[in-house]
Amino acid sequence: MTWFATDAVDGPHANQPVATTGASPDEADAAVVLAHGRGATAEGILDLADEFRRENVAYVAPQAAGNEWYPQSFLASIDANEPHLSSALALLGTVVDGLAAAGVAPERTLLSGFSQGACLTTEYAARNARRYGGVAGLSGGLIGPDGTPRDYDGSLDGTPVYLGCGDRDPHIPVERVEETTATFRDLDGDVTEQIFEGMGHGVVKPELDAVEAMLDVLLDGGE
Repeated sequence: MTWFATDAVDGPHANQPVATTGASPDEADAAVVLAHGRGATAEGILDLADEFRRENVAYVAPQAAGNEWYPQSFLASIDANEPHLSSALALLGTVVDGLAAAGVAPERTLLSGFSQGACLTTEYAARNARRYGGVAGLSGGLIGPDGTPRDYDGSLDGTPVYLGCGDRDPHIPVERVEETTATFRDLDGDVTEQIFEGMGHGVVKPELDAVEAMLDVLLDGGE
């Protein structure tokens, strides 16, 4: 059964496949959406599901056209990354909406991503602020050049948010992670930020442990 109406997405990411593993969305108690990085694949990031496999959880990963969500750096002007960025955000929204239609509401859905996928995930959550099961950005941050207005509408209503990054990441300035933390707190998110000394661009076990803990809290009832 096709859960996600990606044919309704406009732009470069129209009709892109969505990889899944774990429970079927219509039988799942919760869902984890995983957005891959530049040059990577949906199937590849689904390997992360093996790090925190839980019963009755649907793991869902949309595939970016050409293996990238947008062509330029996430620090470039918004216009420089269009129409790819808007199309990518719409694809992520289609996944969230598809899960909701299958019975997994946003407040039971943990949005996560690595690198370019983390930037996409955090930007989507900020632009569509509401209660989610969680938001996890691994080596990423909000999109746009320095000075981009962060006057997003809505409220995350206490959504747990985890942001992890290395202080030597060549792609993600620590200052952008800190700005993202401040923005999500302004949006009423319950934010945990971890900056890892000496770490470059990658994922480390404490980050995976943090996502795993968020998922366990979600499955335990969100308390």
